[in-house]
Amino acid sequence: MIVALIAACEIGFWVLLAAGLAFRYPLRMPRTGLALLLCEPLLEIVLLVATALDLKNGAEPNWTHGLAALYIGYTVGHGHRTVKWLDGHAAHRLGGGPPPRKPPRYGMARARHEGKVWLGTVTAAAVATALLQTAIWYVDDPGRTGTLESWRYVAWRAACLHGLLALSYALWPRKAPVGVAGEAPGKRDANDGSDVNDPSDEIRDERAAARR
Repeated sequence: MIVALIAACEIGFWVLLAAGLAFRYPLRMPRTGLALLLCEPLLEIVLLVATALDLKNGAEPNWTHGLAALYIGYTVGHGHRTVKWLDGHAAHRLGGGPPPRKPPRYGMARARHEGKVWLGTVTAAAVATALLQTAIWYVDDPGRTGTLESWRYVAWRAACLHGLLALSYALWPRKAPVGVAGEAPGKRDANDGSDVNDPSDEIRDERAAARR
């Protein structure tokens, strides 16, 4: 039952999101759209209550309860960022708004961005751990809660792996390729922002003219 409910919550998340964005932009009913988007957390509350009732009714704690905790944690940690990202694209494509800002791709700016995303994963792991620990205390039977305890390690193992990936952007920052505006050395004067001629461009132009 819990797995089916998780699937239903996931489907409901995207249905509410699509409906909310449709009412906000194409249908020009922003209040209705906002109300639908604010209903998103109700799905996690329903899942949380259903999981607690399942345990209360004597269900054996298993991987489905652990998966439910991780799903709720992920939604808390990354759900707002997902909705904000999609809302920005919908506002641009459906509402005539400006294009959303893209995340930085190079240098320490990219590292800071990846760090912020990782904090969402840490939040997800913390929420999942709190829910799992609450379930362990609720069951109060060490012989039956081994599966729930293992899911805590799954949550923090994922957070650690994501943290290593985010750290790699800081230790080995990606360099902008030559020709990327504002990021390639030798193309723009740092003092006044005016374009600086690159001698290699003139050489290439002369060679191209000679071949013609």
